[in-house]
Amino acid sequence: MTVRILTDSTSYIDNDLRKELDIRRVSLNISFGEQSMREIDVTNEDFYQMMEKEGIPSSSQPSIGEFYQEMEKVVSQGDPLCGIFLSSDMSGTYSTALLAKEMVMEKYPEAQIEIIDARSNSMQLGFAALQGARAAQAQKALAEVKEIVLENIKRSRFLFIPDNLDYLKKGGRIGGASALIGNLFKIIPILTVEEGKVVVLTKVRHKEKAILAMINKMLEDISKYGLGEIAVHHINCLDEAQALVKKIKEKVATQVKVIPIGPVIGLHVGPGAIGIVYYTEKDMR
Repeated sequence: MTVRILTDSTSYIDNDLRKELDIRRVSLNISFGEQSMREIDVTNEDFYQMMEKEGIPSSSQPSIGEFYQEMEKVVSQGDPLCGIFLSSDMSGTYSTALLAKEMVMEKYPEAQIEIIDARSNSMQLGFAALQGARAAQAQKALAEVKEIVLENIKRSRFLFIPDNLDYLKKGGRIGGASALIGNLFKIIPILTVEEGKVVVLTKVRHKEKAILAMINKMLEDISKYGLGEIAVHHINCLDEAQALVKKIKEKVATQVKVIPIGPVIGLHVGPGAIGIVYYTEKDMR
């Protein structure tokens, strides 16, 4: 009985690593008018070209049927399941997972299933799923895997700079950053995710200073709490992401992966956004 990990597509975990660690996933969806597709079925390049031509699409959570199918595959074999999903303040994905769990438990009353709200998305969610999967491969019990995932959530931070706030405003995902609307002349907000919502960490003038402020915040956290892993996210701006990796490596001797953000989070944040996700050895919260 090995614990199996299930997450959603907004974790944006590298496919090779996801397969290596046997991480299952359900996919959120995007819709351009009547044309709907799973985000995992469209490449980032094609998606951002479509968005440029057709405007900002809508997004929706995975179907309860997809959740049920993935959960049943695991519990029907007698294995425990740990599901880790994006913030319940950003999507109904977590609540749908809970409903699917109830349905599965009716058919498999002895099943062991834990559902966790990661309180974020992208690799802040992804790192939690990765740590859970590593614990599962080490044959940890479900309760231990759950605790490791929750600990990672407390130790992680997601910092990002949007190219503009139009996408966050339209999608209603801007949270505490709303005060910046209409007041963006030369002001670059550094955003983060706290308690499941997008909030402003700080504001600076000029993008280069904002990037340095992100790096400095990360270095401050690392100096206090130690370092686990770092990833750099970007939305359709690979060159900027690679330049950011270079700056980070000048300060920290560690591997830094560049991970593109896919359609669902991309449509809410917008092209040109860049960010850092990392977790520490000790709790930050």
